[in-house]
Order: sequence, then structure tokens, then C-alpha cells
Amino acid sequence: MPLSPTFSKRIVFATFGSLGDLHPYLPLALELKRRGHRPVIATFDGYREAVETIGVEFAPMRPAMAEFGEPATAMRQLLDPAKGPEYLVRHLFMPHLRASYEDLDRIAAGADLIVSHPITFAAPLVAQKRGLAWASSVLAPLSLMSTIDPPLFGPAPWLQSIRKLGEAPYRLVFRLMKRIAASWEKPLHTLRTELGIPSAQLAQFEGQYSPALNLALFSRLLAVPQTDWPPNTVVCGFPHYDGTPSDGNTRAALDAFIAAGERPLVFGLGSSAVMIAGEFWNHAIAAAQRLGRRAILVTGDTSERFAKLPPELKAFPYLPYSAVFPHAAAIVHSGGIGTLSQALAAGQPQLVVPVAFDQFDNAARTLRLGCARTLRFSKATADALAQEIEALLGCPRYAMRAQTIGEAITRENGARAACDAIESLLRDAAAPRSAQPGIGRPLPSVIQPRTMR
Repeated sequence: MPLSPTFSKRIVFATFGSLGDLHPYLPLALELKRRGHRPVIATFDGYREAVETIGVEFAPMRPAMAEFGEPATAMRQLLDPAKGPEYLVRHLFMPHLRASYEDLDRIAAGADLIVSHPITFAAPLVAQKRGLAWASSVLAPLSLMSTIDPPLFGPAPWLQSIRKLGEAPYRLVFRLMKRIAASWEKPLHTLRTELGIPSAQLAQFEGQYSPALNLALFSRLLAVPQTDWPPNTVVCGFPHYDGTPSDGNTRAALDAFIAAGERPLVFGLGSSAVMIAGEFWNHAIAAAQRLGRRAILVTGDTSERFAKLPPELKAFPYLPYSAVFPHAAAIVHSGGIGTLSQALAAGQPQLVVPVAFDQFDNAARTLRLGCARTLRFSKATADALAQEIEALLGCPRYAMRAQTIGEAITRENGARAACDAIESLLRDAAAPRSAQPGIGRPLPSVIQPRTMR
């Protein structure tokens, strides 16, 4: 139930990353605004138009994207499966931590709640220093680092073979990962000391989770709650948002191509991997031609490189995935959680070609759902793509399972569930101390520990 107008709250969403790290928060902001609250998105300055276009307040938070250097060069380092996480933390964000803190502290003036993304390391500090309510969020199951349901790590896929040995080996693996990652956070610990905030757990691990509310913004089809998840985690479902609608000419061209023949293959690499696509598009074109299939390529490329494709192939620099995925014979994508949510909702079989970070685990979980096959991006040659797509389309089980999953995903309303949980937290923060959770009454059911709505 929405809060009354007299209980309108200012809620700051702090996020960094690709469009896949921005889009999940936009439907939450829109839903909260509909309920009478005052949401604001704090993120890279380059996302101002994307936020303000939909009527949500925007606040720039450093670092600026330009500070990362030449985009393709930075992205190649960031998407290195083995070294990418260290580059992300140590070289991209920790050097700018103080600037992030200063900006977010200013933005949070007059706020009632901060909702943090996993790499907005300044957000918990601002919440603690200002005494604000804080909710954390994760976008993919990997971020929960469960030993009961362990993730697949791209640099070490062999770890999956020890799952049968139980939790103990993964506890050792996570302990080693924490020892390695601890040195990356030295600027954070220095800033905490200067602010007089007591030491906390590693921000990349347990320290990223709010004890009051942790929003898991993905479907329970990918991961069900585990007893070693952070307390007060709510699995909300995917909060779908698809970006800027296509212009009239683009939509007309898409509709005409779709209507001209059989369902096409659709190839897309999201907003990150597309920057280091290399020969992928050539391999995709060759694979489609070898299979005798029509294909759509969503390339992110505004040059004339794809201007002279044969009529059975069509390239678009950008398309909202919800406009094209439902019309696909099969969807080939890199497994970013935002793209995956749209692919699952479309109800079509998938070939996931993971590049880095959570994409390998997302691919493994989609494989277990029975609606997909997977092939590492680094091995996605024309021959390999053709072979995997042929196997995908040659077995009706993939399409049947994809349709069933798509129907289940479209019944979810991740934005509504997340906003219900946020409002419960706000009610608790506003309640008299004697009536707050743990001081006189139990937690509202929406945020009971390790439960899901």
C-alpha cells in the first residue's frame, strides 16, 4: 500500500557502472514517484539525459566517466576475466572515493534513505555519518557469495567441480579472495578513520550489505534464498526497464525486417562488451550465413561499417531489447543481468557468451534453467557460434522451456516488490523507537530475514 502524502520521503539511489547498473533503479524511482515519494538517481554525469528524460531527479556523482581514460582501452582492462575486479576497485573507484563521498554527502542532505549499488563504496559511509536509513541492493546472484549455492567464477570454472564436496572448500576460496581484495580497499579504511566511523567488514563482501534491507533485484528463478545470504534480503524479481524507445524510422525499419521473413537470430552484447566486440560481429554474420538464417545485430556502432549487409541481415546501432527479443528465433548475448532479464522475459531460447564479472555465473544459472546453451566469448568463432545455435534450434526442449520461463518472468513485478520493501523500511525508520524492529515488534514480513516476497 502506498504511503500517505504526508509521509512522502526523499530517497537517493546511488549507482555506478554500465547501463545495466543504471536501468534497474529507474523503474524503482518511477514507482516511488508514483507513490508520492521524491526519488533521485546519483550516478555518472553522463547518465543525466537518461534519467531526466523519464522525469526523475538526477544528481551527478563523481568520478566522471571521462576520468577513466579512453573508453575502449578502459573497458578492455575492466572486462579482463581475471584482472578486471582489481582494476575496477583499485584503479577506477578507490582513487575517486573522496570525491564520491563529497558529492553523495551533498546529495543526501535532506534525504530519508540511501539505496546503494554494490560498488558505491561511499554510500554506507554517508548513511552512517548522517544517521540515514540505508538499504543495499544486488543485481545478480553472484554478489551474494553463497557457499551453499556458490557462483561460477569465470577465471576458475574448475571450481564448479568441487561443489559436490560441500561448503568447506568454498569457505576457503572466499577467505582467500578476501585476503587478496583487502589491500584494494586501503583508501576506504583511511577515509572511515578520518570520518570517525568504526572499521567494518570488506566493502566488496559482507560490508556491502545493509543489515536493515538488502534488495536482490533478480528473479528467484535464478537463485532461491539461502541460509547464508545476508539477513533481511528480499528477492524482488527483475525490475524491467529498457532504455530510450527507438525513433520512428528505426522502429519502422525493424518492423519491416521482422515482417519480411522467418524469425531472425538476434545478436547483442549489452552496453559494455559491445565496446570490445572485436571480430564478434564478423563471426556472428558468418555463423548466420552458414546456418541460412536471417539475423539482427545490435552493434552499438554508428559508423558505416554495417551499411552494406545482404538483405537477410540487418544491423542497428541501438534497439530496446523488448522491441526485438520477443521476435527472435534465438537470442545470442553476453549475459549481463539487464540483458538476461529481457531475454528471459522474451521467452526465446538463448546462447549466452559471457565476457566477465557476473556474466559467467548468470550463464551457468540460465543453462540450468534449460532454456539456453553457453559458449565463452573468447571462443565465439563463426564455427562455434553456428554449432551452438544449430544445437539450440534443433532441440524443441529449449524453446518450450524458454516459453514457460518467459511466462513466469512476465508475472513478476520487481519494481513493486522492491518499493514495498523500501516503504516498510521507511515506516520502521519513522516509528517510535519502542515500536521499531527488535525493540518491541518483529520485522515486517516483507523484510523478514532470508525470506522472499
